[in-house]
Amino acid sequence: MDNKPSVLVVEDDAGIGSFIETILVSNGYSVLRASGGRQALMMLTSHCPELMILDLGLPDLDGTRIIRSVRSWSKMPILVVSARAHEKDKVEALDLGADDYITKPFGSAELLARIRTALRHASGDTASGMPLSGVFRAGDLTVDYNKMHVYLAGEDVHLTRNEYKIVALLSRYAGRVLTYDHILKNVWGPVSSGDNQILRVNMANIRRKIEKNPADPQYIFTEMGVGYRMIEGD
Repeated sequence: MDNKPSVLVVEDDAGIGSFIETILVSNGYSVLRASGGRQALMMLTSHCPELMILDLGLPDLDGTRIIRSVRSWSKMPILVVSARAHEKDKVEALDLGADDYITKPFGSAELLARIRTALRHASGDTASGMPLSGVFRAGDLTVDYNKMHVYLAGEDVHLTRNEYKIVALLSRYAGRVLTYDHILKNVWGPVSSGDNQILRVNMANIRRKIEKNPADPQYIFTEMGVGYRMIEGD
């Protein structure tokens, strides 16, 4: 019986696709390949892979359309690997539900670490010390660890998986400053240490969703040059 984790690689550049496949196969993954968006969507439903690596610049469908489509029926981890380096592209992909975003070119160690982290999160691994149960409340903000949802004045905030992880981690240590590196390691794994861009993108999304005025937050505060702090609970 083959117990290898299956990964669908959606990449129209044959050279890059083969490079990714070689890395994955040599590290114990089962690999499926798709060179276009429509082919990828068909393979997702027929093969049900455990993770998708997605290029955004596909010849028939933009990768963002694929993310939106998949998120309408599945929580399967989606790791974007793209040459698009602008912050707006990262914000859009993450806001649509991508779990992580790697800019080309990238190293094999980084790719593998991001995959391990995404699969670990999807399986509900709590080794990072994330809260298992209970509720955190601060004003109108509620973090329900059992349901893995965040509510504002009783309304679901609709965070992405990684946005929820950030809020849950900060709320678990409410009142304490968590460094950028601490948050990165707990949410994306040790390979992300020192790369604050992905964290800033996610934090901007979170504040846009939970703060009345993102420029003057009342729940999550920035400690300049250090990290972030959640307001203490009620």
